[in-house]
Amino acid sequence: MSLLPTPPQSTLTVISTIPASTTTLAAPRPAVILPGLGNNTGDYKDLVLTLREVYGLPSVVTKVSRVDWLRNAAGLLDPNYWRGTLRPRPVLDWYRAVPSPLGPINATADRYLERVEEAVAEAKQLLADGGKISLIGHSAGGWLARLYLEEFGASNISLLLTLGSPHLAPPKDLPGIIDQTRGLLDYVEINCAPAVYTPELKYICLAGRYIRGARLVGNSKDTSNNLNPVDEEPNDSESIKDAGNKKSLPATPSLRARFIGQGYKQVCGEADVWGDGVVPEVSAHLEGALNISLDGVYHSPVGSDDTTRPWYGSPSVLAKWAHHLLT
Repeated sequence: MSLLPTPPQSTLTVISTIPASTTTLAAPRPAVILPGLGNNTGDYKDLVLTLREVYGLPSVVTKVSRVDWLRNAAGLLDPNYWRGTLRPRPVLDWYRAVPSPLGPINATADRYLERVEEAVAEAKQLLADGGKISLIGHSAGGWLARLYLEEFGASNISLLLTLGSPHLAPPKDLPGIIDQTRGLLDYVEINCAPAVYTPELKYICLAGRYIRGARLVGNSKDTSNNLNPVDEEPNDSESIKDAGNKKSLPATPSLRARFIGQGYKQVCGEADVWGDGVVPEVSAHLEGALNISLDGVYHSPVGSDDTTRPWYGSPSVLAKWAHHLLT
């Protein structure tokens, strides 16, 4: 079987909406969901339910609590944090299944991200012989999934699908930009395998276009700061639209757009870009992956709803990408 062509990062992909009833598998491929920063396992219960009830796909969420993420503060004690050269060990050692009673873990003697491995092992119990599973990484869970593949291998994984994950480290040559991962994304880029979309292991990155940010002072190059509306009656396919074609635009950016823009700027170096309210579109795409942008999609299950502010896992949005889990 020949390799599929690698879509360029800048390509805006047309997405077909395929109802679950028209796509079947002899044996469903289970999915393991990696929560985003600050999210816990329970935040994804509705996504798990929809995957099972509508698409017949079992899924397992990696066991993470909100308090667990506070353990990242241990990185403040690492000199690499202040140099911006932070590494996964030991700051992410809390992601182990069982905290070590011996203190810091020797990177050559033990493996981290064992909570993900536990979820993968649980998903494997749902597999037919010779089957593989999918990884779904939300937000920071997307690049944690890349670290997992590097540490544990991809022999049992056929798909890595990321939802609003900040894959690219912020630019280092712009004043006022602080890498919030303090070097972790640089580590991922340098040490993890590149995203090569192949039939054996597919990389798919979803980005949301919920709101366009704006500069803190002055007008942006484009004043279309409106929320990107969700189609109430979706067509058979969805493509990127110019949100400014359907309604009149404000003469100046809103305060909300300016505030959101400052968050975008810290991630990608620019404020007046589209994004999902947390992660800018350009940062959620990864060179070599199948990159997809979705209009009107918010970043997180927390603070979302399924109508006015749907997130990546809301039923109407899931209908636009679930078929990737079925093929």
